[in-house]
Amino acid sequence: MAQGTVPVTRRRVFYIPGYDPIHPRRYRELYRKESAAQAAISGYQIALKPRKGARYGWQVAATIEGRPVQADVEVLVWSDIVRHSMNTGILSTYGQLGRTAWIYIVSGALRRLMWLRKGPVIAALYPVVMLLGQLALAMAVAWYGGQAVGAALAWGLGALGLDIAPLLLRLSGHTLGFAAAVWLMRWFRARDGRFFAYYLMHDYAFSAATRGANPPALEARMAEFTAAIARAMASDADEVLVVGHSSGAHLAVSCIADLIRQGCVPANGPALALLTLGQVIPMVSFLPEAQRLRADLHFLSARDDLTWVDVTAPGDGCAFALCDPVAVSGVAPEGQKWPLVVSAAFTQTLKPETWKALRWRFFRLHFQYLCAFDAPGDYDYFRITAGPQTLAARYAGRKPSKSRIVRPASSHTTMAA
Repeated sequence: MAQGTVPVTRRRVFYIPGYDPIHPRRYRELYRKESAAQAAISGYQIALKPRKGARYGWQVAATIEGRPVQADVEVLVWSDIVRHSMNTGILSTYGQLGRTAWIYIVSGALRRLMWLRKGPVIAALYPVVMLLGQLALAMAVAWYGGQAVGAALAWGLGALGLDIAPLLLRLSGHTLGFAAAVWLMRWFRARDGRFFAYYLMHDYAFSAATRGANPPALEARMAEFTAAIARAMASDADEVLVVGHSSGAHLAVSCIADLIRQGCVPANGPALALLTLGQVIPMVSFLPEAQRLRADLHFLSARDDLTWVDVTAPGDGCAFALCDPVAVSGVAPEGQKWPLVVSAAFTQTLKPETWKALRWRFFRLHFQYLCAFDAPGDYDYFRITAGPQTLAARYAGRKPSKSRIVRPASSHTTMAA
């Protein structure tokens, strides 16, 4: 098994995106661009070429730390499920808003999530405030615009000597005002690529709709992911690395837990590694019906047959930065080993001018884990995915970040049998 000081020459990487409706080529282009930038900064060589086969990904050839490495990267796609969940109208989205808010408030999850980090809770409240603001503005347009139009019609027709019933004028004005309000709501919806209100609402509603349980379609897709990882574990790779970003982190946890339970981690096979980035696991694990996820967190956290490193940064307002997802979910076992919680420390690993440029670009910062750093510390996404050290070797002896949060906060701690 490739652990300790044994160098990696062949690696299989599986990347699980977050709740993202966009084609996975986005991640290839991001990797291509940012790996070249990091190589120029850090002084190593890295190149990409298309991956063969039906499943989407790319191949990486790198020379890092003086050693050549081949990495086969595969994106485990669930963007079609995301797109289907987002295929709702304006009224349906407002219905989701009400149901999602109700579930998080009544279950106690929202209040307890606020004990951890305010940033992701504010991010969760943002679409609620934005959508209600859009609705309020549309209603104002409908009412006051209708009043104004009615008054203008009355004046204009009166000037022409036409005597129209006031009720008819008011009805005409409010009809036009309502039409303007509908147009405005559709305008906001069509430009959600700027506002992200509908997108984020669908994101939070996706897990809340089942109160934290995985929908059947997602469970079926996760079984496919696990099967793909199992095939890699039977290959001649030195390491199999599973990367889960954002909402993809909790999918990665459950896939790896299933992999181990199914006996697909051979004693003399590749080293198994899990890297979770910018995770939002508590947003799901704190919900009442997330027994499956809580059981998987509990199970993985004490295993000897994998390495699990969790990387977040306090500067990322969309992640539960430095929150141990096992501990805060209230399911940490005796002798918990994983995850190793470390900080990407944006304020230290990015130049002041870079940090200044990115600080208020919240969505861009949430993807910084997949990008180049001006002064990378022990976290370098490209060394991890295409370098000669296993994840275990790279973080051997590393202490968790001092400011990590481990206090149990969830009121729901039941686990699936």
